[in-house]
Amino acid sequence: MVALDLPGFGRSPVPPTGLPRDMAQVVAAIAEFCAALGLDRPHVAGNSLGGAIALELAAAGHAASVTALSPAGFCSPRELRRAMTVLGAHRAAARLPEPLVSAVLARPALRALALGMIVARADRLTLDVALADTRALRDAHAFRAVARAGRGYAFTGVPAVPVTIAWGTRDRILPYRQAAAARTRLPDARHLDLVDCGHVPMYDAPELVASVILETTSAAG
Repeated sequence: MVALDLPGFGRSPVPPTGLPRDMAQVVAAIAEFCAALGLDRPHVAGNSLGGAIALELAAAGHAASVTALSPAGFCSPRELRRAMTVLGAHRAAARLPEPLVSAVLARPALRALALGMIVARADRLTLDVALADTRALRDAHAFRAVARAGRGYAFTGVPAVPVTIAWGTRDRILPYRQAAAARTRLPDARHLDLVDCGHVPMYDAPELVASVILETTSAAG
């Protein structure tokens, strides 16, 4: 398994040549990265922006199957602006002095309040995980550039491989109602409801998400 940090996120620095300017360049860069690892059309899973990228990889012929969790690309411009505003507010809070952030996240009730827009069961996160994710958001140097580049983005591709789109019924970033648009645009995909999961279902129901991914890869033969 390969867990990829996009340029400017996680441990991936901003390239000397700058960030990709649009989704086509992101897809090309990831396809090149996979080829360098000797991965020919891997099975791909992604969440939110990662879900949109996974679908784009499949539409471009670079994936054997896709599991997209609450993927971007199925919302209205207004909904997208709201999502980026909420995430921007979380990033601003993450940049407060770390002792203050740590003190807030150390208390389960406050942790649930601080992260409840992102996960449905934030009080179940360990302090270490909550702090790590908060630091990752704080240090996401490409956040603003990606937010600007994503304005008006919509997924319009037609993947020809097994696709599963799974949506948390308690998603408050890209709300569950957007799953209806995904069903309309991709009628041949498998569509699943992740009951009582938020925007990042890997934290709310890790075993369920793992099983959904494995079912999708199995469908590819």
